[in-house]
Amino acid sequence: MADYRTLDAIDANGKTALVRVDLNVPMQDGKVSDFTRIERISGTIRELTEKGATVVLLSHFGRPKGQVVPEMSLAPVAKAMAAHLNMSVAFADDCTGDIATQAIANTDRGNIILLENVRFYPGEEKNDTNFAKSLATLGDFFVNDAFSCSHRAHASTEAITKELPAFAGRNMEAELTALEKALGAPKRPVMAIVGGAKISSKLDLLFNLVEKVDSLVIGGGMANTFLNAKGINVGASLCEHDLAGTASEILEKAEKIGCEVLLQDDAVLAKEFKADAPNRAAVVNDIAADEMMLDIGPKSAALLKDKLKVCKTLIWNGPLGAFEISPFGVGTFSLAKEAARLTRESDLISVAGGGDTVAALAKAGVSSDFTYISTAGGAFLEWMEGKELPGVKALSV
Repeated sequence: MADYRTLDAIDANGKTALVRVDLNVPMQDGKVSDFTRIERISGTIRELTEKGATVVLLSHFGRPKGQVVPEMSLAPVAKAMAAHLNMSVAFADDCTGDIATQAIANTDRGNIILLENVRFYPGEEKNDTNFAKSLATLGDFFVNDAFSCSHRAHASTEAITKELPAFAGRNMEAELTALEKALGAPKRPVMAIVGGAKISSKLDLLFNLVEKVDSLVIGGGMANTFLNAKGINVGASLCEHDLAGTASEILEKAEKIGCEVLLQDDAVLAKEFKADAPNRAAVVNDIAADEMMLDIGPKSAALLKDKLKVCKTLIWNGPLGAFEISPFGVGTFSLAKEAARLTRESDLISVAGGGDTVAALAKAGVSSDFTYISTAGGAFLEWMEGKELPGVKALSV
């Protein structure tokens, strides 16, 4: 992993810190409904204010496509953030120009101000140099604490690093450290669990992981395509039949390299995709034409838990079944609880990421027991795919 400068290298006293954060938080009835991303950046904010810096926060919210969309203003987020962190957070109605400059000038040293949505300007997503320069005039140095936004080369994540000294915030540092432990130089054996509906969205990930891990568990709807590639009739299950050949390529590559691919031997079957639908557990060779696989079966769950016991590192992206609908989350939850137990009681390093995965672990009640849970979606996936993230690369020294 490339070297990058952290907050340890900053003399922040009396200076203005321009900090890119990810406040693209979920809202319900005009109020923030999940404070995870706000809590993750609090360490960087508090450290900089305690060092005597004025903290100017940059973020996007939604997809306004370079236009001012009042419903996508960050003003409600500033209020929620102030209340949740018990800190004073001012708000500026613009992220550049005279309004932003004056608002920052009116902010006392050691305080915080959140600027308006950077995506209200088309220059943000175009990685426009002039827009980056206008942002850079607002601070003395730049801190990127938004790993979740760093897979995009945007003005507030990439171009701005050419205008100001750039550093990694504590949240960014934690993400990079956790991912390096999981994929860069992991303790072996390494198991990866990849689930979700379709393999078409995770082809790069699967091809990369078979080169990096010792065992690869494929679950969820995507497992059906692999079972189909092995000649198993998957009934009415979700299946990308046109990708059976690609699935076979992944299996062949894994076998050649020596990566063990684990697919379910049994599954929980139902004829209807709804809560508490009549269901049965059966081996995958015994699926009727009108039945769907909606979860891994009990025998497969037990086998995976046994396999997990000998692992030193676990990387998890995607659920093993339709966990949102009872009772089809049993397999995902049981494996999650076992991973949590091994993390607590032994030396398992467990790293998870992706929206559905985070939701599943929360529903299983084990979020706090994993070594690290990434709040990043696309950035987490692209890192696991072995791709270089522009916002991270820009911090390299």
